[in-house]
Amino acid sequence: MKLFHLAFAGVLYLVSFAGDAFAQAADHYVTIQLKSGPVVIQLMPDVAPKHVAQIEALVKKGEYDNVAFHRVIPGFMAQTGDVKYGNMEKNFDASLAGTGGSDLPDLPAEFSKTPFVRGTVGMARAQDPNSANSQFFIMFADGSFLNGQYTVVGKVVSGMENVDKIKKGEGQNGEVSNPDRMIKVTLGKK
Repeated sequence: MKLFHLAFAGVLYLVSFAGDAFAQAADHYVTIQLKSGPVVIQLMPDVAPKHVAQIEALVKKGEYDNVAFHRVIPGFMAQTGDVKYGNMEKNFDASLAGTGGSDLPDLPAEFSKTPFVRGTVGMARAQDPNSANSQFFIMFADGSFLNGQYTVVGKVVSGMENVDKIKKGEGQNGEVSNPDRMIKVTLGKK
């Protein structure tokens, strides 16, 4: 009889633990509201814990709200996240957008074997691999040439059709005049 009670208690513990794990996983989603609809990104703290923590901190502070997609290259990716020069309601400067970051420190690279495929979210950086800060990009298509060169932080799990509708850049480097923006960015699924 005692063994039954211990086994029963063990089952309750496992059920409770599974519930906690599910709650924690749910905390690592970001929803970006675009003009065409929402985009849900599942962040990967197991792949890039420092980068995910920084993104989540910036989302909590509302830093990504109204930030432009300043560089969008058809068939490649859409880049955003310059909170210093990219906020289209506070500090937007088209000539500087893409050169700034946040007030938080730059991050050491967290390269992984996770491949860059359609829907992958990666961190933008300068020439120095340890220079990622707040900017990120969403892949329109596979980009194996980025594998092991940039930090993967997540993947789009719904709303990729809305990513596809982001206004594309005209210039050689994908610069966008009158760009689309992340209207509101929140933690969790919406």
